[in-house]
Amino acid sequence: MTDEADLLVVGAGPAGMAAAVTAAMCGARVILLDENTGPGGQIYRAITTTPVRRKQVLGRDYWFGETWAGRLKRSSADYRAGSAVWSLRMDGDGVEAGVVDAEGARLIRARYAVIATGAMERPFPIPGWTLPGVMTVGAAQTMLKSSGVVPDGDVVIAGSGPLLYLYARQLVAAGAPPALILDTTPRSNWRQAIWHLPAFATSRYARKGLMLLAAVRRRVRIVRHVTGLRAEGEAALREIVWRTPQGEERRQTGLLLLHQGVVPTINLWSASGCRSLWDEAQACWHAEADAWGQSSQERIFIAGDGAGIGGAEAAAITGVLAGLRIAHLLGRLDRAALDSKARPGQAALGRLLRGRDFLDALYRPADWARLPEGGTLVCRCEEITAGQIVAAAQQGCAGPNQLKTYLRCGMGPCQGRQCGLTVTELMAHVQQRNPAEIGHFRLRPPVKPVSLADMAKIPASPEETASVIRL
Repeated sequence: MTDEADLLVVGAGPAGMAAAVTAAMCGARVILLDENTGPGGQIYRAITTTPVRRKQVLGRDYWFGETWAGRLKRSSADYRAGSAVWSLRMDGDGVEAGVVDAEGARLIRARYAVIATGAMERPFPIPGWTLPGVMTVGAAQTMLKSSGVVPDGDVVIAGSGPLLYLYARQLVAAGAPPALILDTTPRSNWRQAIWHLPAFATSRYARKGLMLLAAVRRRVRIVRHVTGLRAEGEAALREIVWRTPQGEERRQTGLLLLHQGVVPTINLWSASGCRSLWDEAQACWHAEADAWGQSSQERIFIAGDGAGIGGAEAAAITGVLAGLRIAHLLGRLDRAALDSKARPGQAALGRLLRGRDFLDALYRPADWARLPEGGTLVCRCEEITAGQIVAAAQQGCAGPNQLKTYLRCGMGPCQGRQCGLTVTELMAHVQQRNPAEIGHFRLRPPVKPVSLADMAKIPASPEETASVIRL
């Protein structure tokens, strides 16, 4: 079964919803695909179904997602929940996507595509991070948004970045404050961040950030400048250990929530042939894209955090700009109309991104938290340790793709999503090279699980099958 559209959008977070709504309003035929059961992405997770009705718990920023979900519902965009895109490629004068949903696999062809797959939490590979009882702050927040679940008992939150404190405030508002926050933000980061303080002080982030910190500090003990964090236990988490300038400390707990920022989700656009760039400030890869979101593949646009972490409101504006540009390319808007409609968004985007340099510098994760050592697991799928990766790099392994032949690292079910960034940085550190020289895993479709039985149904011939999966 093959569908056709003017525009295919992948991901129904703020950027994807905005791109789909904008293009549809301009008269384009739009199909919006999303894996989840409802729109919102991670930041507006379960915005139409959350059982958390006390708005102060999740905060005003979360509920802004209702605006975009409402616009999507009223638009002519064909929104399809529960649809995973396992391939996307340029196809003549358009694009072709492989999709799997409840009815099986299918192909969708469109003249343009917007990839709006957002961000994921940066790996935080400390000793013991795979123990039962250790999970990410993002996973815990998903449970709060989608099911109204708050953790019970003696909960410790550890790491750095704004989400650490946002989730802590949400727990405070829900009546279940965490017992302790271990802030791993390096004291030395202030030396870089201070140069960006004037711009940050005049941004919208400053007041919101101060209010957030004040709300958390009143109810939660915060330990700063934490290093050497590790989780200990046998069958499950029993105790956490950390160091501060005053020495080593321990605490018994059954739940540790980790977080050290978010990074772009690269798998789909990388497997689609879009070029990536190493961002030294954010210590991650992002897609190469112009001011409209157009990638190195001319008919594929990147909207939202895939082209650089900027927050939900900024992501929505990049979606609007991508939708407008595609509408222009489709002949739905002339140049004057494009410029006129884009101007307010471009101005707003500049205001929203003011102060981001300060946040990027302040919350850049510490080296020890990004570069694990010894027996700490890096690739959980294949159970490959940091020590094994370091040894391979010392033996002359050229990069992550050759590392697959050495160790099978990155070849498990997650396809390198959880280990790829750590592998790149570890190898670059050992070989004293820039991560941009090391590169990342070569990603190929299918980027999502799809059965051979489903794939065999489309297309009919072996030659077409080879062209779809590009193996």
